[in-house]
Amino acid sequence: MNVQPSASEPAAAAAVAVPEVVPALDTAGPKDPGSGPGTGRGAALVPIVLVVAGGLSVQFGSAVAALLMPKAGALGVVTLRLAAAALILLVVCRPKLRGHSRADWGTVVAFGVAMGGMNTLFYQALDRIPLGIAVTLEVLGPLALSVFASRRLINVVWAGLALVGVVLLGGGGFDRLDPVGAAYALGAGAMWAAYIVFSARTGRRFPQADGLALAMVVAAVLSLPLGIWESGAKLTVPSTLALGAAVAVLSSVLPYTLELMALRRLPASTFAVMMSLEPAIAATAGFLILNQALSTTDALAIALVIGASMGAVRSRTGARKKG
Repeated sequence: MNVQPSASEPAAAAAVAVPEVVPALDTAGPKDPGSGPGTGRGAALVPIVLVVAGGLSVQFGSAVAALLMPKAGALGVVTLRLAAAALILLVVCRPKLRGHSRADWGTVVAFGVAMGGMNTLFYQALDRIPLGIAVTLEVLGPLALSVFASRRLINVVWAGLALVGVVLLGGGGFDRLDPVGAAYALGAGAMWAAYIVFSARTGRRFPQADGLALAMVVAAVLSLPLGIWESGAKLTVPSTLALGAAVAVLSSVLPYTLELMALRRLPASTFAVMMSLEPAIAATAGFLILNQALSTTDALAIALVIGASMGAVRSRTGARKKG
């Protein structure tokens, strides 16, 4: 894994830039995608292609995870994903365990708890509602964090737009959605917001991807009892283990690597806007892999949430430039 000393790797996976994350990501590379060697139109498109590839990897990985759930259960899939990702990152990153303060370890543990909670709640939602809708509800967490942190009136408009999208998704009251699944997705969004904050703090305290690897271990250890409780010996079936490893690579290792490479040449604000497209990518993956067709109302609702996310990011970026 070719990592940059960015202040937050997994924060790059967050769909919306927030105050702590934007400056952190800004250190990941030059502001001008066309600067440095390899300039030109083709070179400028490379980081964009990497971000799109990372988004496709995450969401198609989630679709594969949904296919694995009948064999291993939602909690079992979370355990397989986090454990496999932790093993891969430990081997690749070889994080140092010495020389860290108690505050450093407290931060990385909090990051791991947020990561584990986000994954556990999201896969519980995925087991009950369509992938595109689950990601749309989940992205409200980072969006809310961005809106609340900005303290700008315009972002109230973006929040209202997102709320309209959520009401449309629920058919006016979530009558046609599994209410438990919707609640899990919203809970995952809250954990995603915490994940963004602690990923930035972890990145500032640990070099390169060390913090990510250690936090992944914390998340895997926390998820292990739940996975064993739900699935037990099913987790040791070779085909299940292989699919779990595939989910880990598609949903964690590969997208984080691609996003870090992109951030070496892509402004954080541009990156954050592109990541706001995650619900649309998720809906596409759900349709192609899981045969989860969306109604016109669902598509409009997802578009409203995407538009709100983009608007919040752009207004936040504009305020930062003026400041």
